[in-house]
Amino acid sequence: MNKKCYILFVLLVLLCGVSQNSVAQKGDEKMAIIVTSSAFKEAGMIPPKYTCDGQNISPPLKWEQTPQGVKSFALISDDPDAPMGTWVHWVIWNIPAQLNGLSENILPAKDLPDGSKQGVNSSNRQGYTGPCPPSGTHRYYFKIYALDTMLNLPADSAKQDLLNAMKGHILAEGQLMGKYHRQ
Repeated sequence: MNKKCYILFVLLVLLCGVSQNSVAQKGDEKMAIIVTSSAFKEAGMIPPKYTCDGQNISPPLKWEQTPQGVKSFALISDDPDAPMGTWVHWVIWNIPAQLNGLSENILPAKDLPDGSKQGVNSSNRQGYTGPCPPSGTHRYYFKIYALDTMLNLPADSAKQDLLNAMKGHILAEGQLMGKYHRQ
């Protein structure tokens, strides 16, 4: 295969199925969970309704292409552009395996009626805290993890606690990134 054909082949592979949503591994294969929201598109602007400038409620999220054997899902939302380092906006785990998304406005409770648990974000609060960048445009990642187990974590757990507990249990993962800047 000559160099031009190889480059064309690589570009076709990239355009036909390798998504930014794919990052998880099963053996040597990459598995992808596709994460979307009806509120904003990948790399699009998050509406003020879901930020400190609006109602500060969690956006609706959907995911698809999950693997077999999922016992629960976990989600971490964070802002890597924060001036003091990554700012965590949401930590939630034990989302039931039969769900394929989260509705808008998940209440900021430790324990949710469906069995999900919410940990502590960087604001030292339970549940979701929306984007509120001090300046400029920031990126906000909503990362979903398909797990082969339910997690036994206390409600005051934070992002790193969740990451540690998930080690060796992630079947697949995906993410959606939205942006926000204050008016």
